[in-house]
This record gives sequence, structure tokens and C-alpha cells, in this order.
Amino acid sequence: MIELFGTISNIINQGKSVVLCSIVQTSGAVPRHAGSKMLVFPDGTTQGTVGGGEVEEKVRKEALEALKTGKPQLLDCSLMVSEDGSMGLCGGTVKVFIEPILPKDKIIIFGAGHVGKPIAHFAKKLGFYVVVSDDRPGMCNENEIPDADLFLEMPMEEVPQNLAIDERSYLVLVTRGSDVDIKGLPALLKTDAPYIGVMGSKKRWAHTIEGLNALGVTADQMTRVKTPIGLDIKAENPEEIAVSVMAEIINFRNRM
Repeated sequence: MIELFGTISNIINQGKSVVLCSIVQTSGAVPRHAGSKMLVFPDGTTQGTVGGGEVEEKVRKEALEALKTGKPQLLDCSLMVSEDGSMGLCGGTVKVFIEPILPKDKIIIFGAGHVGKPIAHFAKKLGFYVVVSDDRPGMCNENEIPDADLFLEMPMEEVPQNLAIDERSYLVLVTRGSDVDIKGLPALLKTDAPYIGVMGSKKRWAHTIEGLNALGVTADQMTRVKTPIGLDIKAENPEEIAVSVMAEIINFRNRM
């Protein structure tokens, strides 16, 4: 059991996912007692056991589903004898608590300027894993943005090749201009990110649309982009804009 918890600790530190499956109650003859645990990894492999056989396979499948939903569940499993005898080795029942252990949600901020900095600060306070990306030398580092967990000094379009962007990633584009967005957005639109927010005026976004159209990005793809970014709280300074952005992301996440 100590080895399992060591594995969980390593997975959390690496920002990865796993499911902890624990037998919480048994009755009758069962192969494993209450307290027995098994880990199920995203690729379907396991560590530990909750009894083997068809019950364990059922637990494994439900654990993989829990990774998708992010929700724990209590699973009832019966080992009673069936007509073909496939589950009649023990004849008891077990209850298994399936608990997905997921990494922190990611905020990926594109643009390390005066708006990106307070967004990183508030995102960190709110428990997100904060990534900042900017291709300008000397701006994307711990000295400039101490609240970030990871820095990617590279063009926006290269970020998906260097960082996993999934359904738990929220993309915030507060870059220095629409030309940067035009080059980078096509790659971001191919990811599974549920939220892509872009800062800028209506005129700037109109220019961005023209550039994206020229690159073959469809109108349907562009509907994924939220612009202007942030809730309408009449924000003016960078800190107020950061509050509006994080409020919008929290609202979006909680309604998913």
C-alpha cells in the first residue's frame, strides 16, 4: 500500500492523472478484503489489485470513465454465481470507491506583458497551474512573473508541440498584437482546450479574422474563440482586466 501512495505522489508532482480504486465494503466470500486498493492509469494499466477476474476488469473500465468525467463513484460488484459460472468463484459482493486524482487545471497565458502578469498572479492564487508563453527574450521568466509554474519562451504556434493542451487547459491570449494571434491561433484551435479567450478591440479582432481566413481557418472554428475576453465589469487597468478574465474562466468551468 505504501508503494501505491508513493506512485500517487509522483504522479501528482508530474501533473498527470490516475484513479484510486478502494474496496470499502464486502459481504460473503470475496478474494480481497476492505481496504484493498488498485491504481488505474490513463493507458488502462494497473498497479495493485481489488480481486482480479471480471470484477477487477469492471472496476478498471469504470475507472477509465471516471478519468473522463472527473467524478468519483461508488461501484457495486457481485461475485455471485451466474448460469455459466463465470463469476461464481467466491459468491460475495464488494463495494469499490472509484476516485479520480487529477492534476490542477492549467491556465496558459500567451503574452508576458502588463496584462499577463496580474492574470498569472490571480490564477496562481485560485489554484491553477500557471503557464506563461512569450517569444520576446527576457520577458518570460521567474524574475518578471514570479507566480508562474512554467515558462515557454517560444512563438505561440510552437506551444502545442511542447505542452499537453487538453480539456483541462484554459488559453488566455493577451499578446502584443493581432499578427501574433493570427500566426498562433490555428495551432491552438486544433487542441482540446475548452476555452480560448483573446484580448483586443473589435477592430483588432476584425483584422485577426481576415488573417485567419487567409490561412484557411473556418468561421465554425473561430466560434470557439471568446473575444473580447473577460466578464463585462467595466475593467480599465490591468489588475481589473485580470479579475474579469479569471471570473469568466471560473464561471465557464463551473458551468461545464
